[in-house]
Amino acid sequence: SAKSLIQKLMTNDIDSMQDNQALYTLMCLENGGVVDDLLVHRFSEDHYFLCVNAANTDKDFEWILKNAGSYDATIQNTSLETAQFAVQGKNSEALLQKLCETSLNEIKYYHFKKVKIHNFECIIARTGYTGEDGFEIYIDAGHAEPVFRAILDGGKDFNLQPIGLGARDTLRMEMGYALYGNEINEESKPLEAGLGWVIKLGKDDFIGKTELEKQKHAGNSRKLVGIRLLDRGVLRPHYRILKNGGPVGEVTSGTFSPSLNTGIGLCYVSSEYAKPGTQLEVEIRKLNVPAEVVKPPFLPTRVKKN
Repeated sequence: SAKSLIQKLMTNDIDSMQDNQALYTLMCLENGGVVDDLLVHRFSEDHYFLCVNAANTDKDFEWILKNAGSYDATIQNTSLETAQFAVQGKNSEALLQKLCETSLNEIKYYHFKKVKIHNFECIIARTGYTGEDGFEIYIDAGHAEPVFRAILDGGKDFNLQPIGLGARDTLRMEMGYALYGNEINEESKPLEAGLGWVIKLGKDDFIGKTELEKQKHAGNSRKLVGIRLLDRGVLRPHYRILKNGGPVGEVTSGTFSPSLNTGIGLCYVSSEYAKPGTQLEVEIRKLNVPAEVVKPPFLPTRVKKN
């Protein structure tokens, strides 16, 4: 069945999912490396919709097909026919409600619903990866343009701005969220990345379980932490993290936080230096810039958890 296949592929436990619920999870290789992080949406006991990272679409689809052999499940890749918009921020519900007859207040955090926006059928989910309340709209690509224009038009009262992945990137960094290709990849250990909360070792066998159990038993020699510069500068991936001039880690994601007006990032450091408040340095163009370890989120989260 589709449910059995997804349970085998995913590190999180989909068994307790209800209809119209979404779940964040990983797909791992046998060696524990991460194929992708994604969201599973359950329509019914035997019908699911996966939202993966766009850059990994083909790889993920092949991985699922490769492991689907003995399962009685139909698998479709609808990526090319589907568009997605994310409307994020404190006014997102009020804005979209103007275009939607269904009461959006009924959609709880990490849930979704089939609704009509601007008279076009779509799926609206409430899983924002930005630290703010917000909605993701999945819609037939052929209807994307009129709906996008209607959202922009309806957003004039709220000073809505169309923004791209750069802004999404600063938002998820301020939350301390991992991004595939930066913090996690096929070589990484997800327990080091602080993703143990989506790895349910108590459930029946899933791909990567044996290796992840070994890694948990062995403990983490390094950890993913937040880091904040104490002087001027901008963090970038692969900058070295130093303690008393010696390397103890590496930046995986970095930016200048517009909210905090300072350089922030995520980095792997030796576990002994992972405690919040630890004073370190970052090597930026031959300068050792002072920095401190921060436990994300860097800002208070403003997600509507009902």
